[in-house]
Amino acid sequence: MATPADSTSVDGRVFTSTANTSDGDVGGETYFWFEQSDDLVHARYEGGEIRLGYLVGRHLGDSLEFRYTHLTVDGTTATGRSTDRIERLDDGRLRLHERWEWDSKPGSGTSVLEELTEAEYAAVTGE
Repeated sequence: MATPADSTSVDGRVFTSTANTSDGDVGGETYFWFEQSDDLVHARYEGGEIRLGYLVGRHLGDSLEFRYTHLTVDGTTATGRSTDRIERLDDGRLRLHERWEWDSKPGSGTSVLEELTEAEYAAVTGE
């Protein structure tokens, strides 16, 4: 697994959802692959109810701001925005506390994304 130079960089990290409110599409089988260059952050995500999704945004100190779009397995498209507060866990992994809002339909909520452990990463990526 990549070790970012900036301790709050999300570059090379893989996350999964550990909590989401009922209006959300993302669940525990959804994985997010992040890349970061300076303040530019983007990720591809898929799994569970998400067939394919992308987010793009900025890293602003201890937070991230994103716009996202995805296609669900039932063929519905959705777009929205989120602000994530970055938390460093005792073992060095990151947890993202999200406040999100749909642009494409009514609804908003909160969710939590947590970086995979080394064992989880190996199981998901086969590395």
